[in-house]
Amino acid sequence: MRHKYETRGLVLARSHGGEANTFVALLTSDLGLVHARAQSLRKTGAKLAAALATLALSEIVLVRGKEGWRLTGAVLEENWFARLSREDGARDRAARVSGLLLRLVVGEAQDAEIFPITGSFLEALTTLPSDLHDAAEVLVVLRILATLGLDTGDIPGGVSDFSPAILFGVTESRKAYVARINTGIAASGL
Repeated sequence: MRHKYETRGLVLARSHGGEANTFVALLTSDLGLVHARAQSLRKTGAKLAAALATLALSEIVLVRGKEGWRLTGAVLEENWFARLSREDGARDRAARVSGLLLRLVVGEAQDAEIFPITGSFLEALTTLPSDLHDAAEVLVVLRILATLGLDTGDIPGGVSDFSPAILFGVTESRKAYVARINTGIAASGL
């Protein structure tokens, strides 16, 4: 019998994996970035569909098999996609950060800081005024790059601090931070 791993996971992306199956890219709190297969997720009335929607935060159960990870259960905690506004571009910002994570994190990286950084960013997009969203996106990308070893400069605030005071400082130094981000992405080879 295979061991079951229970953890929290944020769905970064989904792709088709056959007639009714789906491959899900999950950023987990314990296992890092995991690509797992969810059977029959695309069937009408699938039990796991809501818990495995894009940008859904869920309690998940994973099993490691010969052919990789398989999702066997999921319970929705928070649907960030539904909470993020389309009008102010919050969904687009979340999608860009998710895409960047999928590009930068190679394999199943088990860095414990990426999960809280990303969760705090999504929370900031739902609670902060839209004029601070650009600064929040710059800050989250800078923190992700630093966590992955692609930036060594000073970063304001703690891992999950997206307070308005810090974001105003990021806005004032935006040009320098964007230059550091571009240097970090170039260093990654992408």
